[in-house]
Amino acid sequence: MKYILILFLVISTVYANETKNIEIRTLSVKEKKKRFIKLVLPPIEKVYNELQTQYEEVLEDMKHSRNLYKKEMLKERYKVQSDEELLMALKPHPKSIALAQAAIESAWATSRFFIEANNIFGMWSSNKNKPRIAALKKRGNKTIWLKKFDSLEDSIRAYYKLIATSKAYKEFRELKMISDDVYLLEEKLNNYCELGDEYCSRLQSVTRYNNFTKYD
Repeated sequence: MKYILILFLVISTVYANETKNIEIRTLSVKEKKKRFIKLVLPPIEKVYNELQTQYEEVLEDMKHSRNLYKKEMLKERYKVQSDEELLMALKPHPKSIALAQAAIESAWATSRFFIEANNIFGMWSSNKNKPRIAALKKRGNKTIWLKKFDSLEDSIRAYYKLIATSKAYKEFRELKMISDDVYLLEEKLNNYCELGDEYCSRLQSVTRYNNFTKYD
């Protein structure tokens, strides 16, 4: 009886997801974009505000030489040595960039990874002990795994931390401290995708065409 119940729940979940996918596929482009903003903008704003508040607090702590233990804990978390590197890691990049990447990586919140795993940014997983989901396509005989998150907010936090800690985005972090030019910053995200510079051009186009900078 127990196994029958489990099978029923699995089938019900699959059916519900497939029904949702069919409903999404019938939406117009305008409707998909409206749905995307409704789903993704609020959690991006929430996480951004959390990170911005933390950045400002640490900046003030540094000016007054206080909460040194907290600063050292954050350095360990973000894998940095200097105060300057910590500030580069903590300062969140513009919401418009996160929105543009989310739009591309989640196909405007319609991808299977978005729907089934709350994975907005196509983040891969190499840890079999953490929740993840297999991609339908393989690389040769190798299965591609993507992270599975409990919520969209968790996905966004993981994305911001990736940008804050990976060596691939060091130039992006450095530029972020001296420029608020979204389009210049997006040129430094060529390592996020195998498309390289073409990916940066797509980010810029999506940002500009959808006027995402109005959310910054």
